[in-house]
Amino acid sequence: MNIEQHISEVVLRTVAALYGEVAPAQIQIQKTRKEFAGDYTLVTFPLLKVSRKSPEATATEIGEQIIAENAEFGAFNVIKGFLNLSLNASFWSERFAEIATDDNYGVAAPTGRNIMIEYSSPNTNKPLHLGHIRNNLLGYSVAQILKANGHNVIKVNLVNDRGIHICKSMVAWLLYGNGATPESTGKKGDHLVGDYYVEFDKHYKQEIKELVAGGVEEDEAKKRAPIMLQAQEMLRKWEAKDEEVRALWAKMNGWVYDGFDVTYKALGVDFDKVYYESQTYLLGKSIVQEGLDKGVFFRKEDGSVWIDLTADGLDQKLLLRGDGTSVYMTQDLGTAMQRFDENALDDIIYVVGNEQNYHFQVLKLVLKKLGYDWSDNIYHLSYGMVELPEGKMKSREGTVVDADDLVADMISTAHEMSAELGKLDGCSEEEANCICSMVGLGALKYFILKVDPKKTMLFDPRESIDFNGNTGPFIQYTHARICSVLRKADEQHIDYKRAGVAAEYLPEEIEIIKTLCDYPSVVAAAGEQFAPSLIAAYTYELCKLFNGYYHDHSILREECNEAKCMRLQLAAQVARIISRSMRLLGIDVPQRM
Repeated sequence: MNIEQHISEVVLRTVAALYGEVAPAQIQIQKTRKEFAGDYTLVTFPLLKVSRKSPEATATEIGEQIIAENAEFGAFNVIKGFLNLSLNASFWSERFAEIATDDNYGVAAPTGRNIMIEYSSPNTNKPLHLGHIRNNLLGYSVAQILKANGHNVIKVNLVNDRGIHICKSMVAWLLYGNGATPESTGKKGDHLVGDYYVEFDKHYKQEIKELVAGGVEEDEAKKRAPIMLQAQEMLRKWEAKDEEVRALWAKMNGWVYDGFDVTYKALGVDFDKVYYESQTYLLGKSIVQEGLDKGVFFRKEDGSVWIDLTADGLDQKLLLRGDGTSVYMTQDLGTAMQRFDENALDDIIYVVGNEQNYHFQVLKLVLKKLGYDWSDNIYHLSYGMVELPEGKMKSREGTVVDADDLVADMISTAHEMSAELGKLDGCSEEEANCICSMVGLGALKYFILKVDPKKTMLFDPRESIDFNGNTGPFIQYTHARICSVLRKADEQHIDYKRAGVAAEYLPEEIEIIKTLCDYPSVVAAAGEQFAPSLIAAYTYELCKLFNGYYHDHSILREECNEAKCMRLQLAAQVARIISRSMRLLGIDVPQRM
């Protein structure tokens, strides 16, 4: 049952009986604020035209009528123009019974909408780092949440496998690599190639310094540095399909893909389809030509192609370089068209950092000007950068935190802290390793996903593995604690799974049931806002409620069998919702800890 919808219908009938029919939009129901008594609140101000009474009188009259005619309402109070309604224990008991018997609780019916979500989008010139982790975790979680909202979701990755940045690593490997391979160095392929990206930058800066010392202006030195000219020439050869350049490109990219796959598996993310920029940029060029033919784009004297968006409050945007080579916008135009054509998409979501906000604003506008109305269904899920206590990361300078190293460190720290706290006592080595992997990754994922995507965040690895407070391990431990109680109940042959409605409920039990009832609406809101942080906040509050209840009230030692079974069933449903909500964040929860 959708409780807010049910209350709206009750209020609508009541208002019609008292004052005459009103439009459903005039019935405003919201959850009662915590400082007031009540479960749901009716805002009466939109109804004053039909009641022709004061807000207080209108609220009182509606409240009295609702209590008189609807058994599920136990009390009401009026605060100025707000009617606070309280539902009785039997109502919540019935909702609890519905939750316990609904195997698909919190999963919406199919909507028929096809939604594509692109995330990860790495460059093949370096390994994945902490910033990529936020991207991958956010994209994967939003995909899970959209699936729970009944949508058909297609998870895709666009690999930026061509361009000047790729050529930089290739040139540096040719100049300084001495034939090094992942096998000969014992390094993951993405790390090896990333080393040469850093090597390129080191030599590039040295060459600029030497040119400036010889009297060349710095901006001109950046253009004339020999190693940069070599990278630009390599890009031209690549686009001309030079066999030697293409062979080196395929070899080095292959090393990187193998490395990426290991990282994706460790993070627990996957994709339904992978696109490659090298396969889409030519389609983008055809769209650029189409824009020229339509007069939407224009060509400058150097042969480059642009669009003038100054009338739209933006500026002129480059779409194709003068030498005919593509820019990011070229391939994004082609990729967007290919995806909508191939997949009959209703929406496409790009998970990309906020430094690309302008890029996606331009992408939508360019497609709109070309006559593609589906551009309105492109959404940029922009997120803030991840910073460390030491400051920002820079790939070209080699100051990033590699994803592989971070995952390994998180698992190692989880092992150390779990052992200190006695969480691994009685576990076999295999079981301890499994739990620590779950806890380390859970800590990392939760710490990142609990933050609103739009915010820049500071990541503190050790703080994220605290077993108290708003952390993944705290939630995982709550789940493991409940599982321990349920195992003991099974050992004692207590049949709580078919527990009936209890005669009485404690206020704390009602609060837990109310929170369980909120789960579908939280999932719906997280889907509408593309916000895993809403799921994280909900799960933390549920765990806090249960832990407070567990601290104050015995479950297995409860003397009344009916109450004991109800409490076990309540604990079981809390564990189920913890598991489901954490799964939406891509986090596993342990059975013991």
